[in-house]
Amino acid sequence: MRVGRPRRVSSHVLAAQLALVIGVTALVSGLFLAPLSDQLDRQAMRRALAIAQTTAARPELAAQLTAAAHAAERPTARGPLQTEAERIRHATGAEYVVIMDERGIRWSHPSPSALGHHVSTDPGEVLAGHDVTQIDEGTLGRSARGKVPLRDPDGRVVGAVSVGIDYANVREGLLALVPKLLMYAGGALAVGALAAYLLARRLRRRTHALAFSDISALLAEREAMLHGLAEGVVALDPGGRVRLVNDEAQRLLGLGPEALGRPVTEALGPGRTADVLAGRVTGRDLVTVRGTRVLVANRMPTADGGAVATLRDRTELERLGRELEGTRGLLDALRAQDHEHANRLHTLLGLLELGLYEEAAQFVTDALGVHRATAEEVTERVHDPLVSALLVGKSAVAAERGVALRLAPHSLLPDRLVDPGGLVTVVGNLVDNALDAAAGSADPAVEVELRGQDDRTVVLAVRDTGPGVPPEHRELVFEEGWSTKAAGPAADGPDGPDEAGPAHRGLGLALIRRFVQRAGGEVRVGTAPEGGAEFRVVLPEALAADTGQRATEPARTGARA
Repeated sequence: MRVGRPRRVSSHVLAAQLALVIGVTALVSGLFLAPLSDQLDRQAMRRALAIAQTTAARPELAAQLTAAAHAAERPTARGPLQTEAERIRHATGAEYVVIMDERGIRWSHPSPSALGHHVSTDPGEVLAGHDVTQIDEGTLGRSARGKVPLRDPDGRVVGAVSVGIDYANVREGLLALVPKLLMYAGGALAVGALAAYLLARRLRRRTHALAFSDISALLAEREAMLHGLAEGVVALDPGGRVRLVNDEAQRLLGLGPEALGRPVTEALGPGRTADVLAGRVTGRDLVTVRGTRVLVANRMPTADGGAVATLRDRTELERLGRELEGTRGLLDALRAQDHEHANRLHTLLGLLELGLYEEAAQFVTDALGVHRATAEEVTERVHDPLVSALLVGKSAVAAERGVALRLAPHSLLPDRLVDPGGLVTVVGNLVDNALDAAAGSADPAVEVELRGQDDRTVVLAVRDTGPGVPPEHRELVFEEGWSTKAAGPAADGPDGPDEAGPAHRGLGLALIRRFVQRAGGEVRVGTAPEGGAEFRVVLPEALAADTGQRATEPARTGARA
């Protein structure tokens, strides 16, 4: 058995619209005819009443009826009342004009045989002095009636005039209007059918001649594809409101279903992430930080004025990249030390070949003393092994670059760090930035201050002799994408916003601020005494509770040295 092709959406819509147009046309026609019939009935009754009133207004009729009643005459076909009533009936086109006395006896009637008989309907209301209009059955069939009391000159009711309009004439008038009504209804139906056809054609083009089952399948596939993607997808309408967020985007941005329909800035809060999704920051592979995650975003406008943004999680890559940077820094330190040791060995070899043995011994003593002094200075004041090892390695790199790296005189960091790795990341980033800034100055130097405060707080300050940070940029340096370095492969610092440089530019200080804020601390930038920049970080609760043993004991210091 062959299964037929599903009907297209346009066919369904066309059939539904045609049925709707036909139904509405029939309903409107019926609603028009129903009150029209009532209106024609009322019009016929008003006409009958007007004829009756005009007839009853003739004073001679009341006088003739009163005189005939007093003379005990009987109604006749040639009597004056019958003659006058027939004349009026022919003149007005009424079905009948009946004149009755106060007893309800007919004195006029289109059928002479009915003269002298009692009227077929109750005349009580009209003989009581009230005008009456009605549609009723009589001896001549169904008619629209108007009844008016007949009064003598003194105003006493002496009879009544009853006028009837043939109801068949009323129905003929109604039926005469039906062809016109049908013509108008047919015209409206034709216009509606044409409009429905044109709309169905347009809908067919817009839906690509798909059937409802095809559209349902496409929607199901779309939902499965969007929610199965490993990338986050956020769709915005022309007004900047969120109209779709897939599962991965909800995870990356920390959103829930309640974000749908809300402006993106309201759903995400102010910041670079909202600016990127809203299109206020343009470019490809824009880097932003959301919570603890580093995201790479791309935004594509849609034809209706909205946009679709995709998000990729670069957190792990950034972590690996920073681990690689740490390894690279260690390699740089080893390379610097190797270079330094090679120079010293060459110098020592030259002194020995020249026979300057005392000078060679003094040279070796001085060289070992400088290196040992630097290591001892760091380990005496910074008792955490990770942080002290970092500073020793950075001092070798600084020496190779011609920058003096020193500890502030009042630096003293106990060996009670809660998160040594986090502090290493903060110190490493700030020292690297400071070395870059100070490298071009006249007397390049970087000073690091590390000390405990209030038994649980760690204060870190990194000062350089570089150009410093202008006051108007002191908040911008902590935003993602900002870097003071020129765009290029090696660029990785605060300034911005960078659209052409690598995706990792301008993340160091932004990540530092996120780390510090999560720890409940603060980071700010100011001016160093030497005129360069000073980055100060305060980390409350960064030290574990003091158990009574001090990290400054001579035995421990000696062991470290």
